[in-house]
Order: sequence, then C-alpha cells, then structure tokens
Amino acid sequence: MVKNFMVGVFSDEQKLLKTVCALRGVGFQIHDVFTPYVVHGLDDAMGLRRSRLGVVTFLAGLTGLALAMALQFWTAVFDWRINVGGKPDNSTLAFLPVAFEITVLIGGLATALAFFLRSQLFPGSKLRIFNRHITDHLFAVVLEIRDASINPDKARKIFWDMGVLEVREESVNT
Repeated sequence: MVKNFMVGVFSDEQKLLKTVCALRGVGFQIHDVFTPYVVHGLDDAMGLRRSRLGVVTFLAGLTGLALAMALQFWTAVFDWRINVGGKPDNSTLAFLPVAFEITVLIGGLATALAFFLRSQLFPGSKLRIFNRHITDHLFAVVLEIRDASINPDKARKIFWDMGVLEVREESVNT
C-alpha cells in the first residue's frame, strides 16, 4: 500500500506552531510533527488527547504489588513456615521492601512495552525519514494525503504563507 505525504520543513518553532494551528483551522488532519526538542503547546495545537500511559503504569504497578504481596504471604504463611524468634508468620511490614521493588519493576517494564507497542517502535518496523536534518535543527509538519478531499495546493499555500523552508510530497510504501 502506498501512502502519500506532504512535508513542510521549518527552522523556527513559532512558525511551526502557527502552521499547525492554521492547517487544523481549515480542516487538515496533521499526521505527525517532528521536532529536535519539546515544543510547549504543540500537543494542544495538534489536538492530541492526554496520554493514557500513566494508566498503564498504575495498573501494572498495582498488579505487581498484589502479586508480590500474595507470593510473599503464601510462601511465609502456607508453603514454607519458619519460626523465627517467635515472630508471627504474617509479618506484612517485612514484605514491603520486596513488594515496592516488584511494583516499580513491573510498572516500568509494562510502561516501556506499552510505549514501544503504541508508537510501533519494535524490531523490524519500517523507519520513515522525511528529512535528514529533522530532529537535528529543523522542524517538520507531515500531512497524509488520503483522498481527493485534501487539496494539496491549499496546504502548500498555507505552508508558504507561514514561512516554510521547503515543501514536498512523498510516497511511502507500507
């Protein structure tokens, strides 16, 4: 399958933000924006929702905590009872350090896995490079031209009005 993209390359983050707002204002759907550093306000300008990665981290950490506590409790109380100085079998406070470590481990691993899966950054994924210097010192706005309802000339005019360095169309095999 061939996808068609229009790429506008900028040297200034303010021009990039204005262009994204202008393109969205007339109804264009932004495919992606590439920047060499974090540009504050870009998520709002692109109309992106807040990330749900924190929910994944919380749920995975909670699962890790429950599993660590259950394993330690089952081991100490049912499976391998050891009388250590007359202390009770269920000494839950002694379980906290291990439970904390397992919570952080499972939460961190699940977060990394969810991030790589969601952003499709896994081994064998195809890399799309729209410009060699994007993320070095240039910024880029990428529009996907899906159908005839997207007018490339209108988008090109908006790019040039906002002070773009270059605009080009690319076809990528997926």
